[in-house]
Amino acid sequence: MTQRKKALEEAERALGEMREALARAGITLPSLRLDTASYADVNPRPLVELGRCNIETARKITHALRSEAGE
Repeated sequence: MTQRKKALEEAERALGEMREALARAGITLPSLRLDTASYADVNPRPLVELGRCNIETARKITHALRSEAGE
């Protein structure tokens, strides 16, 4: 398996885990995806694109993060 393939599979796993965790918190980020340009290099470093969200979703994310941090 090539380094690019391994990096892409790991990024897809991380993306899926994030999508599932957000869903459990009642959060949907419609633009959540992999940034294809970030793994096109010879030494790929895939990035997860979180995209934009509305104010309600931003507050849900903030609440979930604060709850996890014990605030």
